[in-house]
Amino acid sequence: MNSLPRHPFILVVFCMLACSYTQHLSAQILGCTDPLANNYSSSATQNDGSCTYSNTSITPITSVQLGSALGETSGLMRWNTSIWTHNDNTDLNLYSLDTITGAILQTITLSGTSNTDWEEISQDVNFVYIGDFGNNGNGNRTDLHLLRIDKSSLTAGTPIIDTIRFNYSNQTDFSGSGANSTDFDCEAFIVSQDSIFLFTKQWVSNKTSIYSLPKIPGNYSATLRGTIDVQGLITGATYMEDKRLISLCGYTQVLQPFLFLLYDFSGTDFTSGNKRRIGVNLSFHQVEGIATTNGLKYYLSNEHFSQSILDFPQKLHTIDLITQLGNYLLDPQNTVEVLAGEPLIIYPNPTQGEVYFISSTPPSRYEWINAQGKIVDKGSIMPQETTIGTEKLQPGTYVLKLQTGKGQFQTFQVIVR
Repeated sequence: MNSLPRHPFILVVFCMLACSYTQHLSAQILGCTDPLANNYSSSATQNDGSCTYSNTSITPITSVQLGSALGETSGLMRWNTSIWTHNDNTDLNLYSLDTITGAILQTITLSGTSNTDWEEISQDVNFVYIGDFGNNGNGNRTDLHLLRIDKSSLTAGTPIIDTIRFNYSNQTDFSGSGANSTDFDCEAFIVSQDSIFLFTKQWVSNKTSIYSLPKIPGNYSATLRGTIDVQGLITGATYMEDKRLISLCGYTQVLQPFLFLLYDFSGTDFTSGNKRRIGVNLSFHQVEGIATTNGLKYYLSNEHFSQSILDFPQKLHTIDLITQLGNYLLDPQNTVEVLAGEPLIIYPNPTQGEVYFISSTPPSRYEWINAQGKIVDKGSIMPQETTIGTEKLQPGTYVLKLQTGKGQFQTFQVIVR
């Protein structure tokens, strides 16, 4: 004979929790949540990584030639408001660059190390990491490693360096595959709170595989986490962990550069979110490095390429992805939108730096007007530009006046901090 449970209250609470959990699951609608995608679903509440996108390409806003010392620039990192790079030859130096002119501002030598094939640079709060793992010569290197440099020691000019060594968990053949014919090459990695993630440069499959390993000194077998068909050779990566955004750069076998964006993924399952490939209009440019200021403005670098009658010098390029990522990264609460005619969005507001704008009909000129009604800065806006600088402004409240057509203007109140 069955009897009632001794604790009916517990049973009631359990049932309530179970029902609530079931309702929560049923409320989740899987689908593509990116409005920019071809298959966007307005009813989807959880991104399932199914978004597809039309082919698109972008053109750099600026391109400046780098000095001869950076002929083999191979990685980029933004640190302490500067862009840092290195070469992938025997050079033991790190270089800080002026992002406007490309001039070298500072050089730091990593004495006591060697450079077999430095291919990438990344960072976390306390350390800078350099990947000495280029493996395209024969695909059989057994000394793959990353250098970890204490940032405070680097700033002091006395770098303290240790080593993270690894092998690929699924590589069993070390007999040698010949030049540029291995899937165990690597030129890109990112650093998270607790791990390093490698993105391989696969010469045979034109894909990239993701491997993980700890970010503390030691000797490890890198664990395969997944593979993505990027249709090219991945050469650089940058990561915004808080935004769940990874931006990869690379080029095809005929040196056509591209970007590959991974975003809105779950945890460190980088293949679970949006995957978007974007061409870069720089034919025959061997793009090797990528860095970003805020996920919208990026820097790309290419090393010197010379073959037959072709000769393309090393350069630093600036690109803007506000059209592709603005919808994902911008907080609508920090934007101002005018619905008279075409929408025009200004972000961020308040601002401590550049102001971005999103519009299908970009403005051609701007004026900054202070609280006394005086124009304190003005200028033209090039067709491909999506930013307006505030470096000439003191903290305060301004009116930003934008010319959006002949005799047409739109104004915004913007706080500069």
